[in-house]
Amino acid sequence: MTSQHIPPEWAFEFHGHRCPFMPIGYRMGKLAMEYLGVEHEKDHGFFVFPEIGEGHPQTCMVDGIQIATGATYGKVLIAKTFYGKLAATFYHPQKGAMRYSLTPDFIDEMGKYEFFVYRKKGVEPSQIPQPVTEEVINWVYEQSDDFMFKIEPKPDFKFTPAKGSFNKAKCSICGEYVFERYLRMKDGKPVCIPCSGFTKSMPGA
Repeated sequence: MTSQHIPPEWAFEFHGHRCPFMPIGYRMGKLAMEYLGVEHEKDHGFFVFPEIGEGHPQTCMVDGIQIATGATYGKVLIAKTFYGKLAATFYHPQKGAMRYSLTPDFIDEMGKYEFFVYRKKGVEPSQIPQPVTEEVINWVYEQSDDFMFKIEPKPDFKFTPAKGSFNKAKCSICGEYVFERYLRMKDGKPVCIPCSGFTKSMPGA
């Protein structure tokens, strides 16, 4: 196999199923870390901006990116751009930024595999016959980095994360704690967003 960045088996268990895009994200993340000279992020210093959106199946690559880099949603180190592209920008304040995108040739060749025939019919990845899935995963492992990825330095990329704060207050209506930047005022009293009457739907609602 060509790739030196093959995810451990537990990464597939975390992701929930076997598919080619989690390993693609894992490899993308590992390569970006090598290029920028950073280690697996322990705290809050390495950021990733995936250009994926919603409603397309290749978003699985973001789990691979999180596993590889330690830049996770839980640590508020990932923010989607909703561009609907198979790309991500990796940013470290001291090391700079690099954008990795999948090449059209790679995407076109991968799309010829039977795995995607099943997916386009609505078959979930866990229900696809294992030999079909392993065929495309192994093909991904065999491809060169140059064939898979377009790599672009982003010297002008800047990002300032929101300043962390432990400050919070109780909502005057429901009584639950709310962190201060999310408090709203209603009738002169602090309230949470749901109790404020804010009507924007949650994602997926």
